[in-house]
Amino acid sequence: KSKLGEAIEIFPGKSESWLMLGFEDNCKMYFNGNDNADSAFIEVKIFGKANKSDCDKMTEKICEIIGDELNISPARIYVKYEECDLWGWNGRNF
Repeated sequence: KSKLGEAIEIFPGKSESWLMLGFEDNCKMYFNGNDNADSAFIEVKIFGKANKSDCDKMTEKICEIIGDELNISPARIYVKYEECDLWGWNGRNF
């Protein structure tokens, strides 16, 4: 969690203080048609816009962290980015 909290700072204006993480363990996943090794599907949802260069850096960092912490090969990790113009929190939208 801490390493991902640091990594989010790759995106200008983002910090761990606004980061929400969820983890789902023991999820049956098939990658390339098989389940013979662990895989990960990571979703990164960003309030606002992100440039491709920052997403490239973030993907590299996520794969490094997941590889180190969970021993999952970067070749078995997908990272999906989604930008959002409206984001609600504390009873209102930003």
